[in-house]
Amino acid sequence: MTQKIVVAAALGECVHVAGVSNFLRLAETAGWKTIFLGPAVPIEQVLEAARREKADLVGVSYRLTPETGERLLGQFAEAASELHEAGVKFAFAGTPPVAEKAEKLSGFFDKIFDSSESPEQVLAYLKGQPARDLSEKDFPQRTVDRILWKRPYPILRHHFGLPTMEDTLRDIELISDAQAVDVISLGIDQDAQENFFHPERQDKRRMGAGGVPVRSSDDYRALYNASRRGNFPLLRTYSGTDDFIRLAEMYVETINIAWCAIPLYWFNLMDGRGPWDLEGSIREHQQVMAFYSQRDIPVELNEPHHWGMRDAPDVIFVVSAFLAAYNAKKYGVRDYIAQMMFNSPPGLSNAMDLAKMLAVMEMITPLAEEGAFRIWKQVRIGLLSHPLDPDAARGHLAASTYLQMALKPDILHIVGHTEAHHAATGSDIIEASKIVRRAIQNAMGAPDMTHDPAIRTRIEELKAEAATTLEAIRNLAPTGVDDPWADAATLAKSVTSGVMDAPQLGNNKFGLGKIRTRIVNGACLAVDETGQAINERERLLKFL
Repeated sequence: MTQKIVVAAALGECVHVAGVSNFLRLAETAGWKTIFLGPAVPIEQVLEAARREKADLVGVSYRLTPETGERLLGQFAEAASELHEAGVKFAFAGTPPVAEKAEKLSGFFDKIFDSSESPEQVLAYLKGQPARDLSEKDFPQRTVDRILWKRPYPILRHHFGLPTMEDTLRDIELISDAQAVDVISLGIDQDAQENFFHPERQDKRRMGAGGVPVRSSDDYRALYNASRRGNFPLLRTYSGTDDFIRLAEMYVETINIAWCAIPLYWFNLMDGRGPWDLEGSIREHQQVMAFYSQRDIPVELNEPHHWGMRDAPDVIFVVSAFLAAYNAKKYGVRDYIAQMMFNSPPGLSNAMDLAKMLAVMEMITPLAEEGAFRIWKQVRIGLLSHPLDPDAARGHLAASTYLQMALKPDILHIVGHTEAHHAATGSDIIEASKIVRRAIQNAMGAPDMTHDPAIRTRIEELKAEAATTLEAIRNLAPTGVDDPWADAATLAKSVTSGVMDAPQLGNNKFGLGKIRTRIVNGACLAVDETGQAINERERLLKFL
């Protein structure tokens, strides 16, 4: 099949080319050969390039005065009439007032964009899909397919669940119709997470606490059916804290779960979120990974941020991220989603936060194997980092998104600006999506922050420190354990012995909570009794 060719430029005296560049990026994703002519290109130069390149599509942009644009576009249509009659298609993009002027040109333009379109809508046009009445088959319904389809943009995800089924169903329809996100992560209430299959253990007074009160498989089907509109977003939800495999089987059947998310060390008696002890829950979580891997469904280990939110030092965050990826691979996962929560703890500087995430990626990337273990990057704002003031939170959401884009993520988990005040409604999610989309657009073509010398130095420090901690965990295993990093008993011992520790684990049945941390020059470090920073070897010598 011959590759289609698109030629694009900012027309006349217009020098604004960001929109043209984004259009061509999407065209490349859709399989087009792209030719960028640049800013302020004269009419004849555009048409000459179209003839020379045998273009199938010519895209022009104009974002200045509407009246000037109307005259210029009229001249352009007249000069391009021969190409138009020969079957070459023309597309225009500009501000809404200029787009209105372009509409007057009697069908000359095959497509007119007024800057309100989502990347999905632009991609649909470039792929020859109908502009309206899109159906489920027009939107990939598997996570990896959706990621590849959406590139160069990340797919967007938001957590959502209101205290009643009625409100949640209504707002899922609202979110889907608005095409706000690609993935709705169903937030279900705590009782459902732990006691879904045990009505006798449920407490009606807790109904709706922390999310939507699903109580039957039909409830999940109803939530899924509510999303079958708009851009047909994928659905996913918690893996629960008990009856893991039964829940997983139901999620596959009822909501076509996009991917599994489960921790390694958490959601048990250690953090009060489930009935299992530490070692038992680790074994259960490993079996859940195996269940989803057998069905070729991606797995995310939402692990490292639980340490970060409990003020663990950056090195513990990095070690837990490595162990998460290592266990996913060990238990057969083919597509692994590496979650990286920024701003955890909230006092980190942007530079040190980015360095921590880059250290994670450099630690886990060697695990990747083509066709056997693929790593997909997911980024998000810190759950505890949003300010209470909604205007300040909007600014934080935009700024943190811009920083996260330095990692070129595949998935961007939006944590809406209202979360410090209340759980996001459908309207809140739509607004947050608009903020994030704009920040993503602004980040396209941003300078590469990953090469900052201070960041590179910190990455190497973290990798060296993490190697020390991982070796200490390996040494905890008794004789006969071939793979300590994937052995539930050894992993549990890494917590009970204090190798893996966080200040907020004090007075805990499993964790020691003896470690002290402090933000030093923007990084979260372990410190001694006097507040002086210590390295991992010094810390571990105190009790190993």
